[in-house]
Amino acid sequence: MPELSPTWIRKLIPSQRGPRFDRVRTVWAPKPTLPIRYLDPTTALDLNGDRPEPTWYVANRLLISRSGDVGAQVEILEKAAQGTGAHIERASLDVSVARHRASHGVARLTIVASGERATSAPDAWAVLQQARSQAGADALAGVGLDHLLTFGTTTQNPFITGNPLTAGHPLTAGHPLTAGHPLTAGHPLTAGHPLTAGHPSGDADDELIAAYAYPGTGGRQPVAYIGAPPQRTDDRSYQGRRPVVAILDTGCGHHPWLDGIVRTDVAIDGHPIGYTDPATDPEADPDQQGYLDGMIDDDSGHGTFISGIIRQACPDADIIAWRIMPSGGLITESDLVDALTDIAELARRHRDGEPDGQPIDVLSLSLGYYHELPKDPAFDKLIYPSLELLGECGVAVVSSAGNDATLRPNYPAAFAPWSDGTGGKPIDPDAVPIVSVGALNPNGTDALFSNTGVWVRAWAPGASVVSTLPTFQGGLEPEARVELDGRIREAEDPDDYASGFALWSGTSFSAPLMAGWLAAALGPIDEKTDDRKSAVDRVWAALAKGTDLTR
Repeated sequence: MPELSPTWIRKLIPSQRGPRFDRVRTVWAPKPTLPIRYLDPTTALDLNGDRPEPTWYVANRLLISRSGDVGAQVEILEKAAQGTGAHIERASLDVSVARHRASHGVARLTIVASGERATSAPDAWAVLQQARSQAGADALAGVGLDHLLTFGTTTQNPFITGNPLTAGHPLTAGHPLTAGHPLTAGHPLTAGHPLTAGHPSGDADDELIAAYAYPGTGGRQPVAYIGAPPQRTDDRSYQGRRPVVAILDTGCGHHPWLDGIVRTDVAIDGHPIGYTDPATDPEADPDQQGYLDGMIDDDSGHGTFISGIIRQACPDADIIAWRIMPSGGLITESDLVDALTDIAELARRHRDGEPDGQPIDVLSLSLGYYHELPKDPAFDKLIYPSLELLGECGVAVVSSAGNDATLRPNYPAAFAPWSDGTGGKPIDPDAVPIVSVGALNPNGTDALFSNTGVWVRAWAPGASVVSTLPTFQGGLEPEARVELDGRIREAEDPDDYASGFALWSGTSFSAPLMAGWLAAALGPIDEKTDDRKSAVDRVWAALAKGTDLTR
């Protein structure tokens, strides 16, 4: 699976308060060979008056579900592409795929400019809308954009200005030694405190949300954990199969709490799932982006942190960590679909008693995207089938709501059944629904950064959470250091994680906490009754204890 490498681009950020554009921000984007386009609602082609909402997508690529009439749909798209001065490359359709990907996977259709004349760069949205206008939306069911997904916790977030780690984080909004770093721009309690003076995010509401990103108010920072490790029942004493929690994130690094408990090598038919190149592992090398800036990347350690949360919530759980996200927290929807398809097949084989399967009871996802036409019932034919199969196999998919302080549905979390019945997926008593999770503050109130709405069905602590982190050492240094009587005295080093623990905030951490709680509620599993129906019944019983979802 190819990985994304970053380059700098600049983009306009749509305001939540109206259609105007109120600021320009520098963000990460994939490597230049993967063209990225912003879907601007003020200029994008609409159809039948359905104005699209903003999103980001691969400009020259369309996705097509392999479960539909692929040949007929490609013919429609080819005709539409010709009308825009482009054509469809069909090479991806000719690549042989595993049987499970043929039924639940997607094909990538590349759009290229036709002829030798100068022309505008191909635009997948324009081709898709032209095709819909010519053949009807129903004929293109299962065809969509290749969206970009983020953790909702990094500088990539392209939609809303309130993300706590995009609006004035001292390590992203200007160089920390020159632009408002609370440890360098005067005493943090008197001059340049992020909550009182000179906050770089600009708007008062953004300032309060962004406060979660600062060390001391919820941002990633080293902490000293002085308790005992979570107590795990000895294998000889544990009766039954341990619950298995899978994570699709940045992988997992070494840590005494996790070594021997977290597996990162689970494959399907000898083929790895997700990214496996050790040279790009952000849990081993935390500076994958901006090699000379001396900074730990925004999301390095993210998967290790999540693994530690699950370890705390359910010490007896076995954990599988697959790497799908780089340290910049940005992937394409097609890569996620590939990984989910493989994971669903592993779970299906196990529940159906077939060889080469893998028991999975809970899958934790801390990523998402905003769809441009959420009222379009056909858009979910790309990413949802694998999630649906997981639910049918008794796997609870727990997904973070996102950190943009918005009501706008964030997918895949918003596939959860909505409490007012107006969206998401309706409850199927014979399957496990998606569980969408918002973040709570330490005092139990809703975190100001957390997305919310009728599509968020569970809440768990996600602000100022303590968990495991690889022993990273970043380029920042203590403000002061002096030696006295052979002992070193210094101010706190803001990015020295030698303790192996950190404090961090985000719905990214609410989701795995809920996943761990569900795993603990499942308890020891009788392998003699580990079929689909028994698994679905177990998870529904656990959901009744920790969510408002009812069967």
